Amino acid sequence: MPGERVTSIKRMKRLIGALLLAAAVHGVAAAAPEPKVQAEIAHLLDYVATPGCQFNRNGSWHAGTEARAHLQKKYDYLLKRGLVTDTESFIVRAASESSMSGKDYQVRCGGGKAVASGVYLRDELKRFRAGR
Repeated sequence: MPGERVTSIKRMKRLIGALLLAAAVHGVAAAAPEPKVQAEIAHLLDYVATPGCQFNRNGSWHAGTEARAHLQKKYDYLLKRGLVTDTESFIVRAASESSMSGKDYQVRCGGGKAVASGVYLRDELKRFRAGR
């Protein structure tokens, strides 16, 4: 009967909702990236905090240590959702642009010209990998 089917669908929706809520409450986390990837990301986070470098986020310049803390928060958020699978996905999803405004992040060191943070971090990742 049609009424029984609607009730069954409603029960299924409630069950799915309850399961999603339980997963969120219990902090079901996705698998962490492999140790090599974790080491690369840790290096890039530290690299952003290089003394003398500044980080532009949504039109405001910040010290590298502030940028590092901000990117660490974004990384932690993405990790919980399984959205960082490799170092490149960290750069794209966390360290290249503002998730709020969509504006590219920029980095400048010393009196140098500002560059897109994605380019800055990909270049450093290449150097880091070559040095291993």
